[in-house]
Amino acid sequence: MLDPVILFFVLGISAGLLRSELRLPAAVYELVTIVLLLAIGLKGGVELAKQPLGQLLPQMVAVVTMGFFLALIAFPVLRKLGRLQRADAASIAAHYGSVSVGTYAVAVAYLGSRQVPFEEHMPLLLVLMEVPAILVGIILARGVSRSTKWGSVLHEVFLGKGIVLLLGGLLIGWAAGPDGMTPLEPLFVDLFKGILALFLLEMGIITAAQLTGLRRYGLFLVGFGVVMPLFSAVVGTATAYLLGLSLGGTVILATLAASASYIAVPAAMRISVPEANPTLSLAAALGITFPFNVLFGIPIYHAMATLAHG
Repeated sequence: MLDPVILFFVLGISAGLLRSELRLPAAVYELVTIVLLLAIGLKGGVELAKQPLGQLLPQMVAVVTMGFFLALIAFPVLRKLGRLQRADAASIAAHYGSVSVGTYAVAVAYLGSRQVPFEEHMPLLLVLMEVPAILVGIILARGVSRSTKWGSVLHEVFLGKGIVLLLGGLLIGWAAGPDGMTPLEPLFVDLFKGILALFLLEMGIITAAQLTGLRRYGLFLVGFGVVMPLFSAVVGTATAYLLGLSLGGTVILATLAASASYIAVPAAMRISVPEANPTLSLAAALGITFPFNVLFGIPIYHAMATLAHG
């Protein structure tokens, strides 16, 4: 039986494809996104307070390296096989080297419904994986020159809404600890799946709208949007296994590797690589990879992790 949260996403896609008037008000969607990002950050921060940061250093270095690696692998594939312009290939590669908070939230709900535990500091790794692919995408598109507006780039990367909320939630959760977070649990813990359901409803509607961007490069982008996540999930599973993560942690890291950004990276690319076509990136990341991961990918990555753990 499908998780009701996933069915909300299916409802959103169906409504969008049928051109229904269904949409969440912009203010409601903004609030839902803020609560979702803070909830993920707070939960990770509480768990981070329970362990020394030094023990996490190998994992932090590994996920940053993985972010660089995945973007560098995606670029030549997009350039040679897809015959995309340099700027478009670099932009899409950055999307696929980075991560999707929405996909992460679905993976957390998936494991929670199956009572599979995982390392609770994963939001920290999520935040770290946002950054390297953006830098790689900019360098691949432009190279390093005096004309690069690094101030604007770094401002967008580190002070974008998603990073500020995730990192802010981590710091608040870390400072408050388990006892301090107890009064906030009704909103950020008990209502998490309900908030996620509303988020996925709107994401389904947005996804349906992005499918129209698959005209010229449609067949290639569909293939890339499915094959690249599967390849990335293998890399994520292997990395998690080598780091000694649990079964649940392996599923989460594989899912993070397989996901594609549709919040932080588009904003950064808009500033740094304005000549890249955002429709191509969002059509692949949001129109293909996001629904693939939500509907099919996460169970596949769970199976990969189970196989890796014997």
